[in-house]
Amino acid sequence: MTLDAITSRLRDAETRAGRAEGSVTLIAVSKVQPAERIESVLAQGQRVFGENRVQEAQGRWPAFQERFEGISLHLIGPLQTNKARAAVSMFDAIHSVDRLKLAETIARLADEEGRCPELFVQVNTGAEPQKAGVLPDELERLIASVRALSLPLKGLMCIPPADQDAAVHFRLLAALAAQNGLEGLSMGMSDDFEVAVELGATHVRVGSAIFGERVPPKG
Repeated sequence: MTLDAITSRLRDAETRAGRAEGSVTLIAVSKVQPAERIESVLAQGQRVFGENRVQEAQGRWPAFQERFEGISLHLIGPLQTNKARAAVSMFDAIHSVDRLKLAETIARLADEEGRCPELFVQVNTGAEPQKAGVLPDELERLIASVRALSLPLKGLMCIPPADQDAAVHFRLLAALAAQNGLEGLSMGMSDDFEVAVELGATHVRVGSAIFGERVPPKG
């Protein structure tokens, strides 16, 4: 696939869902991708990118930001509190807020930095013990705490279990967002982003379908 092909599929999915063209943000997931692939996608006009690790993003994006205007960086991986200052400074959105301590840390740092990324609460819709995210029955309490901190809460994010029908989890996330008055839905990846658009996604996170499979580093 190419960026143009994925963008075309995204626009077609918007049309089928009766949604406005461009209403869904395509996040090109550049984690662990070689710099030359990222540069190629930047040269094609993509400006919204997702990274899993703060340290990896710090190592490559400042140079790209000097050469390409309008880059928007989204942190889509788990965030440790000791990396929160760098994340608040560098990213335009954080999709993985999943606990009160992290929200409190972000609030304090946002006051110090004078800026705060848009925030998504990550929901562990499959209740998978190895996966980050707040459990659905604990979500309302966390949302209330985030709002009490006056943080810019945009919406919810999920990563469905790999062995289950993603649509079930997308519907659950959309219902939880509606119950809590949130519009943002960060859901859908390379294999299922069109289904996510049909079910209300506002942000889709597509990596391998744009960049190709990751080539393991030599050595």
